[in-house]
Order: sequence, then C-alpha cells, then structure tokens
Amino acid sequence: MGLEIRRVEILDTTFGARVVVTEPCNLYGCTLGDDVFVGPFVEIQRQVLIGARSRIQSHSFICELVTIGEDCFIGHGVMFINDDFSSGGPARGDRSLWKQTSIGNNVSIGSNATILPVKICDGAVIGAGAVVARDITERGIFAGNPARKIRNIS
Repeated sequence: MGLEIRRVEILDTTFGARVVVTEPCNLYGCTLGDDVFVGPFVEIQRQVLIGARSRIQSHSFICELVTIGEDCFIGHGVMFINDDFSSGGPARGDRSLWKQTSIGNNVSIGSNATILPVKICDGAVIGAGAVVARDITERGIFAGNPARKIRNIS
C-alpha cells in the first residue's frame, strides 16, 4: 500500500478584486467575485461561482455545480450536496448523476445547514441546522428537517 498526501492548496481559481481568503482552505477551479470573504477550513470545488460581496464562513464545504449569488452569507459548517443518491447509493465518480444547486442573491444560510441540489430564491433565510431538500421559491425564513417556511420576512 502506498501513501498519497494531498496538501491544502489554492489552484486554478479566479479571483475578483479585494477577495480575502483565510488559510488553510482548499479552492480549486472555482470563481470568486469582488469583495468575497472565505474563512478558514473551507473547501470550494470546481465549477462553483460565488457572487460579489458574499461571505463563506469557516468549515463550510461547497461542492461542484453550486452557484451562490451576490451579497450572500454562508454560516459556519454549511454543507452543500450535489449527489442525491438517485441510483440508490453514491454516484461513485459518475458525475452525470450529480445535480446543480443555485442560491439567489441576498440569501443567508445559518450554521450547520445542509443544502441538497435545490434552487433557493433571492432573499431567503435558512435557519441553523436546516436541511433544504426542496426548492425554495418565495422569501421567508425556513428551518427544520426538512426545511419548511416558518415565517414571512417583512
């Protein structure tokens, strides 16, 4: 058995102006807009787009095929998922089974939320620990597992 060591790195990433990245973190093949902040212990994978002025807090994981709009807040430990196990188990490298996630502008996602492949509209608030398994098409505060609208936003 051989040993393979993978190091923390920033590779093939496109940065807008005034981006702040706090190491250690893994960024590869992604695009970060102007004034984006990325906290420590974050991984952002290929084909991810982060809009201007968005903040990604520590320990979050943003997998391939995720788009996050402008002026968003992603709390600590937020996990994005692109494999919904549609074949009864993990896709095991079959990227054709992965699905996209789209987060609108001005969305706030609380710490430790899990976001499955969904669309979340502009201005939504996702509570801490929520599991978003269905599209969110109207502004409001969503919480729970599965996430449900608990309040309107005025």
